[in-house]
Amino acid sequence: MSLLDTIDNLYERLVAEELEDSREAGDTEDFLQDVMCVALNRLPPRYYRHSVDMMFYLADREQQEMHDKVRSAVGEARAFVESHQRD
Repeated sequence: MSLLDTIDNLYERLVAEELEDSREAGDTEDFLQDVMCVALNRLPPRYYRHSVDMMFYLADREQQEMHDKVRSAVGEARAFVESHQRD
């Protein structure tokens, strides 16, 4: 097991969940992966080591702020990728 296998970014999971929840007809996997990359680049990293649900340890206000940031970043990333797609 490498060091990279033991550390995760909480925002990766939150962005993936938001993309699944907001998936639209016609969204391809390539498009969603591009949106995920752009969104994650707009969010601060939030790393953790243990598989215990990190959200359990966050205050309600902090959880809501993270979800709001994710929703905004995904919306902005979707618009960015759509505006830069090639026909």
